[in-house]
Amino acid sequence: MTERRPRLLYLAFYFPPSRASGVYRPRATANRLIELGWDVTVFAAPLPFLYDTIGSVDDKLMETVDPRITLVRPDLNRFVWQTNLREYSRFRGAFPQLAQSLYTWGHKHVFPEHYASWARDSVRRALRMHARRRFDVVLATGNPYASFAAAWLFHKLTRTPYIIDYRDSWTLDQFSEEPMFEDGHPAWRWERRVLGSAANSLYVNDAQRSWHADRYPRVADRMLTVLNGWDADTLPQRAEPPPSARAEAEEPAPRFSFVGTVTDKQPIEELLEGFARAREHSDMADATLNFYGYFGFFKGSDNKLRKRFAAAAGERAPAPDGDGDGQTFAPGVHDRGPVSKTELADVYQESDVLVFLNGGGRYVTSGKIFEYMAAGRPIVSVHTPGSAAEELLRGYPLWFNPGGLDPADIAASMVAAAKAAAGLDERQVAEARDYADRFERNRTLEPLVKRLTELAARRRAVAG
Repeated sequence: MTERRPRLLYLAFYFPPSRASGVYRPRATANRLIELGWDVTVFAAPLPFLYDTIGSVDDKLMETVDPRITLVRPDLNRFVWQTNLREYSRFRGAFPQLAQSLYTWGHKHVFPEHYASWARDSVRRALRMHARRRFDVVLATGNPYASFAAAWLFHKLTRTPYIIDYRDSWTLDQFSEEPMFEDGHPAWRWERRVLGSAANSLYVNDAQRSWHADRYPRVADRMLTVLNGWDADTLPQRAEPPPSARAEAEEPAPRFSFVGTVTDKQPIEELLEGFARAREHSDMADATLNFYGYFGFFKGSDNKLRKRFAAAAGERAPAPDGDGDGQTFAPGVHDRGPVSKTELADVYQESDVLVFLNGGGRYVTSGKIFEYMAAGRPIVSVHTPGSAAEELLRGYPLWFNPGGLDPADIAASMVAAAKAAAGLDERQVAEARDYADRFERNRTLEPLVKRLTELAARRRAVAG
């Protein structure tokens, strides 16, 4: 008679095919636990919300999800996102003001987030599944933070232990570094509640964990830092020298690449000015800066960001792309469009230098920086000093840090990085990759896997 596999309920609203920045950690965690013999059930966003409401998907990413994972998509009331009268329910159509008042009351007095209906349906479905076959532990990741409330309520009803994973902070604005809400806001009450009952809470860097520990000292001993990481199934086993360093390269034009989502928090203007100055250098006249990814997270959010690019280009009028690929913002600056996570290996392979354009400070560790290091390329930082990523980059042998956002310093770093890329050999690239290997996702997830295993074993022992 074989022993029953430990069973996890994973509350991860953003899960493939979502392309949200926080989707990769849940995807990797669920896949890893399946590999280790767990029975994993993931509750995720309904597909109409991803495709129709926010228009934010990567269909190919779904192919990387282990088919042994049970995937459930609880319902979500899309009230706040409905702009077409034809989408209204009969009640809302007949009594629009009353419907709005009831919705606003629930947002204020029940749970302060638009995803509360998803949490309620998650608990309802989880209870039904639990009655048939018991869950041993719950893992909830935010945002949205309604997943935390669902884990808390499920715990209250079943005594199943749960862990909450802060991919981002709920009550701390990680960019302004100020509290997100005023005193007395219900989010504070809810956060205190879910932290008080959680077996553990996880944070992506020590600064984020310390901020929460200072605010909630009674549960500080249950707070853990679990770093993000890079995913071995989407990158080659070893990194190769960049194009400009390969034997076939003859006076190559350096290729700089930004990979990820462009947001309104990033110092776009400083980067474009710095790159324009770098191209004034004799070896950089034909250099290109390529953007691979989306402009904004949601449908229709790209127009404002593209206008920022156009304004930042100033008198540097766009020139047509010779290859017809994407939009040109300024000489040498190209939008290459979105690339599936599953195809990023080729982008990194054909890049000489990677640009780490980041809008966050000490509380923000972009998950993309781990991928950048694993690519074994020179990395130029373009962000304010004090970013959480600096703690990781200090040990990376190919980091070029302007030390701030002065365009002249950015230009100097870009020129130096391009020169370094052209001279890289296999040994130097391997050394960079060796450093990055310590952040391979399965390694960074080890503390979480260990804790989940302990909780599941304890729960099963109590249940007999």
